[in-house]
Amino acid sequence: MFKEYLLQNWSLVLIVSALAIALRITVFLDRKTVKRMYALIAGVFLLSIIVFAEFNIPVVAANRVLRGVLMATRYSATPVIVAQLIYTLIKKQDWYVFIPALVLAVIDFSSIFTGIVFKIGEDGSFSRGILGYLPFIVVGLYCLALIVLLIKRCNKKMMELIPIGFLSFALLSQLIFPFVYGSDFSKVFCTTMAVALFIYYVFEILQHTKIDSLTGLLNRHAYKADARENPEDITSLISIDMNGLKVINDTQGHAGGDEALVTLALCLNRALKSRQYAYRIGGDEFVIICRKTSEEDVMALIKRIERNAGETPYHYSIGYSFRKDANETIDDMLKESDMMMYAEKERYYEALKTE
Repeated sequence: MFKEYLLQNWSLVLIVSALAIALRITVFLDRKTVKRMYALIAGVFLLSIIVFAEFNIPVVAANRVLRGVLMATRYSATPVIVAQLIYTLIKKQDWYVFIPALVLAVIDFSSIFTGIVFKIGEDGSFSRGILGYLPFIVVGLYCLALIVLLIKRCNKKMMELIPIGFLSFALLSQLIFPFVYGSDFSKVFCTTMAVALFIYYVFEILQHTKIDSLTGLLNRHAYKADARENPEDITSLISIDMNGLKVINDTQGHAGGDEALVTLALCLNRALKSRQYAYRIGGDEFVIICRKTSEEDVMALIKRIERNAGETPYHYSIGYSFRKDANETIDDMLKESDMMMYAEKERYYEALKTE
């Protein structure tokens, strides 16, 4: 049996092993997320064993109850795994996300005796009960919730939407293919889920190479790369610099300084609209690239930033440049926005001296 399992699931074993090793050596994910990923991998692996056992035990009357237990376990484990996916990928997600899956598990196992979800006849035949499609509905709702939450938390940039789209396609296939190919699709469910997890993990790691680890904004490397990509589309640059960060670090420690930077980054993120991208390019230096954006939209963006930052105890200086000449380079625009920003910073500190 062990040999047959390996032959049928060797690709799954390789993928989950590779993912487990990758998680072991990664430095981008926090410990809690890594632990939840390990639990998710273990769940997928255990489900593959259950599926193998279900489809390989002899279809005889003596195994009727055992087949019912295995089928109830498979029906119950699938929504639990998707719930675990939400619990892992969506930060600050509470344990109650598992409640619908646990309720479904109770219904599934009761079906061994009631036939409310499925029924296995004396001759080994399978038939659906009155709630036969409930497991698929619950899984579908979980998948929909996961996709909505992932889109809601992302910055709506293509580099974040692509992995979400891939994961959505993989999850959609899990819902549709069982009705197209029948129960045989269950044999590749775990492998499909493992591939989706691994690919999503790779996308996440690639994203982290462009993301500032403290603020969650795009980093300096991303700024340089994006500034070189279709520079003719860039119509405006906005320079932002936090005021008094050294004083905050000296009086509140570096944790206080980090909190100030994170707070400003949130103010910027909340203010952004379509085709507007924020970057942390230095310690307390931020830049926003605006593509194909009118000057009125740029001024509206600055006002939103001012309004958001005005709700915090922190202060910043801001400057902007708007491209009026097609020959003006990105470096020229950055110098212009920096000059305006530093002039405002100088006025800020002069005002402090007179107080």
